[in-house]
Amino acid sequence: MNYCLIIDDSRVIRKVSRDIVESLDFRVSEAENGEAGLKACEAEMPDVILLDWNMPVMDGYSFLKALRATPEGLKPKVVFCTTENSLDHITRALQAGADEYVMKPFDRDILAAKFQELGVLPASHSA
Repeated sequence: MNYCLIIDDSRVIRKVSRDIVESLDFRVSEAENGEAGLKACEAEMPDVILLDWNMPVMDGYSFLKALRATPEGLKPKVVFCTTENSLDHITRALQAGADEYVMKPFDRDILAAKFQELGVLPASHSA
């Protein structure tokens, strides 16, 4: 079973995201900021990470740069899920190593499609 880590400072967003990702047959864990996310990755590297941009302690961009600098940090697919929609933010995220970029609010169909594009969800899985 694939493993997804959700990193977002909003408890509501984590809950909604967890419900969606679990419905896609993923094991899920959560972190409330990038620093907690890095600790979770040290314990077990996920297959995919849903990552918010704006968070206290360590933001998503800083998390992504730190993750990609670790020995196993290139393994997980990283999907930024954020309200930041400027071309500058998207470009910076992709240059830092993000695999996809999703605007909030998102739904199950959007995440399922992105996961299929990234190869972490079989195309046969109903969206």
